[in-house]
Amino acid sequence: MKSLWNDREAAAFKGDLQLRVYSSRLLGRDKSLVMHGGGNTSVKIRESNILGEPEDILYVKGSGWDLETIESAGFSPVRLRHLLRLAQLKSLSDPQMVNELKTHMTRASAPAPSIETILHAILPYKYVDHTHADAVIAVTNTANGEERIREIYGEDVVIIPYVMPGFELAQVCAQLFAEQAKQATIGMVLMNHGIFSFGATAKQSYERMIALVSRAEKYLASKGAWTLPARSAAVPKRPLKTELALLRRKISKVAGFPAIISTCTNTQTLGFAKRRDLGKISQQGPATPDHVIRTKRLPMLGRTVDAYATLYRKYFHQHMRTAKEKKTMLDPAPRVILDPEFGLCAVGQTAKDAAIVVEIYLHTIEIILRATALGGFTALPAKELFDVEYWDLEQAKLKKGGTPPLFAGEIALVTGAASGIGKACVESMLARGAAVIGLDLNPSIELLYNRKDFLGIRCDVTSDKAVASALESGVKAFGGLDMLILNAGIFPASRRIEALHAKEWRDVMNINLDANLLMMRECHPLLKLSPRGGRAVVIGSKNVPAPGPGAAAYSSSKAALNQLARVAALEWGSEGIRVNIIHPNAVFDTAIWSKAVLESRAAQYGLGVEQYKKNNVLKTEVTSRNVAELAAEMCGPLFAKTTAAQVPVDGGNERVI
Repeated sequence: MKSLWNDREAAAFKGDLQLRVYSSRLLGRDKSLVMHGGGNTSVKIRESNILGEPEDILYVKGSGWDLETIESAGFSPVRLRHLLRLAQLKSLSDPQMVNELKTHMTRASAPAPSIETILHAILPYKYVDHTHADAVIAVTNTANGEERIREIYGEDVVIIPYVMPGFELAQVCAQLFAEQAKQATIGMVLMNHGIFSFGATAKQSYERMIALVSRAEKYLASKGAWTLPARSAAVPKRPLKTELALLRRKISKVAGFPAIISTCTNTQTLGFAKRRDLGKISQQGPATPDHVIRTKRLPMLGRTVDAYATLYRKYFHQHMRTAKEKKTMLDPAPRVILDPEFGLCAVGQTAKDAAIVVEIYLHTIEIILRATALGGFTALPAKELFDVEYWDLEQAKLKKGGTPPLFAGEIALVTGAASGIGKACVESMLARGAAVIGLDLNPSIELLYNRKDFLGIRCDVTSDKAVASALESGVKAFGGLDMLILNAGIFPASRRIEALHAKEWRDVMNINLDANLLMMRECHPLLKLSPRGGRAVVIGSKNVPAPGPGAAAYSSSKAALNQLARVAALEWGSEGIRVNIIHPNAVFDTAIWSKAVLESRAAQYGLGVEQYKKNNVLKTEVTSRNVAELAAEMCGPLFAKTTAAQVPVDGGNERVI
């Protein structure tokens, strides 16, 4: 492990807190040290309060902030004197501790302080760093882990037996640190949990962390347990989308709500899933208590897969009446599934949750394999895992979770998603909590959004092969398909019938009709496996009920698509799939309506541009967002009893009326 500290970079960070920000980001950049908000850092600073009185303040990483991107505002300023007095108490419940931390901050708008705030306070160092370093955890999670830690570090670290984070851990650390710390001590190892380093400066504390973790890495290397042997595991070439969608449906049924399944199929996950000893090495528990995993075996798809339930259960928690029930009942919905064909599948109610589980388990695989190479992976006892899972503070988080978004755990696919109505549909679905697959011929679709719940795929929707590939990628990313919005299409130049060439006719039909048939046909097996029932929305046109001259190809293609949608509603209704149609008109905030085109068309009607935009019964402008919002609502509960509806979004068109 190499230090990332750069004196030139550090010079741009002025003051103790800013240097704390800089070194925290360096730690956060290395995922073998810190993952998804894990770990915490602090600095002790003397400041004057509003009365001009000097106070010692502990700035500790606040809840909800990630070390890799943390800002000064992400640190919670807590009065150090009060924290040290709290540490002297004989007992303090976790809810009481949280209240004391919050009520003794110097900035009311600051995030909630870390649960390990008192622990940071009692360590007599200006800067304190805490990580869940993979290398250290791999060593601690062995049968003789404490002996190995002593062999690696000697008196350079104080060793703390596992205690659940909170007030009790702070007390144990204070006692053992006072008893064991030597002049040479530069760190502290919490068994099965992580490692601390500390120093007088941000650079010293950070570089001590790097040095300590490097020693664990070198130890693993000396025992042949650092470089993991490459395993031959070919990635399957056959389509898996229907099987994955079926797996998602079954898991969602057990969980009681739709779930996202993110699949990671590579040589690492396939090699691990194909190990002969998988049933043993994967069933013992998590690498750290921060990532609690309970296990069960789940028969599915004719094969047996190993399934794990992790602590990422913000929306998954099942309330049980007594502690006895809690000890005997398992949450039946898995969080991680290992399969020799899929590799790793991670379950979450959102794409972000699933992505977190993927990253955690990829690191868990490496920790398990390295600990196994040292003689055997050993997790915490089941009681410790239970205590973390039903911790008062975790239950409080669950209660504060609130109502999940309308489409939480559901997946939408939008065609023609790079601009105009399609892009607006993507935004409307994301706003309602859906994970979205966006298809478009424009390569800009791939960079449309940088977020875990969006997958942009460049795709020619007229190509069978391209559509099949896009669906395979989309299902591997999110697990299935619940909602389909068919928006892709073209509006050719105005052409009277006598001047309409056969090729132009065929091109319009190919994109506006045939491509939608292809998409509906290929999506149908996925839609019928939707946990809540599939939904399709077809973006039609005013030209269906009221065609215009010069638009024979366009009007005919949209009319045929309209009829196709009606037939789909008839055929798919028994499978719980509803199909509805929107007929927009005069939506001018799309790519085809340039300023020049608008001015030209408005002039033909003897109107100004703004008048032309509102040339309808209601004298209102229709936007892409208006269409998209109706499309999203058609996928929601308001239209749960409606199929084959044709709804105009046109401000009222006299010819249609």
